[in-house]
Parts: sequence; structure tokens; C-alpha cells
Amino acid sequence: MDRLHCRQILCRTALVTNPSSQSVLFATSEVSLTNQPKRAKPPVSSGVIGILIFMVTEAMFFAALISAYLVIRSGIEEWPPWGQPRLPIETTAFNTLVLLLSGLTMGFSRNLLQKQKFQEGRRLLGISILLGTFFMVAQGYEWVQLVNFGMTVSSSVYGGLFYLIIGAHGFHVVGVLAVLIHAWNRLGASNNSINVEGLIPLQLLWYFVVCVWPVLYVLVYLT
Repeated sequence: MDRLHCRQILCRTALVTNPSSQSVLFATSEVSLTNQPKRAKPPVSSGVIGILIFMVTEAMFFAALISAYLVIRSGIEEWPPWGQPRLPIETTAFNTLVLLLSGLTMGFSRNLLQKQKFQEGRRLLGISILLGTFFMVAQGYEWVQLVNFGMTVSSSVYGGLFYLIIGAHGFHVVGVLAVLIHAWNRLGASNNSINVEGLIPLQLLWYFVVCVWPVLYVLVYLT
């Protein structure tokens, strides 16, 4: 009986003191939360770091394609092979200037958006996307003409390497353009909008696509 009575007394004491102890704990937790220091903003966002890593892997991919092209080309006496159509150097040179202008416009758009000039920056971003689209359409028309002249993937090693290297770049252009169009639509949207920092990784990826093309143009078209 004495043990049972002692347990009842202890339970009643715990029940009485429990609310006060909870209030003390809650008060302590509130003080600790308010006194926590704010986390410093990282100098480089995780999105930028991720896209830089992706760009390094893609640079290695194109380097492998270029190395294979140079090795195969060095083993063939006549390049381009006889019977294959010649590439449109002048037309592609103009198309190259269009793509470079698209990259330059993208840079201007980024500067305007960082200066909170939203409408002007968004307009230049749209122009950059249009120039990139023109480049891709012109490339597609060029490929159709080459196929009509008999240059296909299976017509020769020359044709196979051309479509592999230039097609890989075109695939990247289409992919980045699709993402940029989606981001352009989200700029200033009321729901699920994208900010300037969220646009930076996509702009970096477009710079990469633009900078790779002159190297491919000189390698495949001019040499």
C-alpha cells in the first residue's frame, strides 16, 4: 500500500509540474531560434555549379568527337572524298554570325535583368532565342539539301562523321532552346515564375553551345 501511495503521489506531482516545464522548454526554444545567425549567401549557386560540371562533361564529349574526326581524316588521302558534295561554306559562315549574335544578345539580356530592367532584358532574351531558332532552321535546311545531293550517314565516312558531329551540336542547340523558351515564358509569370539567378545556368549553357560552334565550323567546313 505504501509503494502504491508513493507512485500515486509521484504521478500527481509530474502532472502538476509538466505544464510549467513545457512552457520553460518552449520559451527556451523560441529564444534560441531568434538568436540563430543568418546563413551567408553562397558566392556561387548550386545551379551554376551543376551546370558547370555538366559543361565540363560535354566539352569532353565534343573533344572525343573532334579527336575521332582528326584521326579518321588523317588516315584518308582524299578529304572530302570524291563524289561527295562540298559543304556550303559561305552560307554557314553567315549562319555562324547569327549564332554568335545570339550569344551576344544573351549577354546584354543578362546585364539588363541584373539591373532590374525586366522588360528590356526579357525582350533581348526573346531576340536571342529567335536568332538561335533561325540558326537551327538554317542548319536543318542545309542538311536536307546535302541529303538531296547524295550526302547521307551511310554514303561515306565523311558523311557519317559530318552528321555525327554537327548533329550532336544541333541536338544540344534544340535542347537548350527548348529550356530557354520555357524560362522566357516563366519570366514575370504570376505562378511558378523564374528569377534572374535561376536563369543564369541556362544562359551559361547557351554560351557553351555558341562557343563550341566556331570550333566545329573551322574544323569541319574550312579544313
